[in-house]
Amino acid sequence: MMPRDLPVVSAVVEAGADDRIFDSLLLIGPLVIGLIVILGRSLVTEAVAIVYIATFVGYTLYRAIRE
Repeated sequence: MMPRDLPVVSAVVEAGADDRIFDSLLLIGPLVIGLIVILGRSLVTEAVAIVYIATFVGYTLYRAIRE
């Protein structure tokens, strides 16, 4: 079974912008939130959240400038 076969993942891939990186970032977001909920707020989880947000915003800006 491929991850693409899962209902939520297939819906995001089909409705997405035909960009695998952007689709992956959209799917990773809830996992980051879940990680923070499970582990609690700490320096590590804050760093993970900051890296995720910076990556998401950076990639979005990169795509906006490129097109």
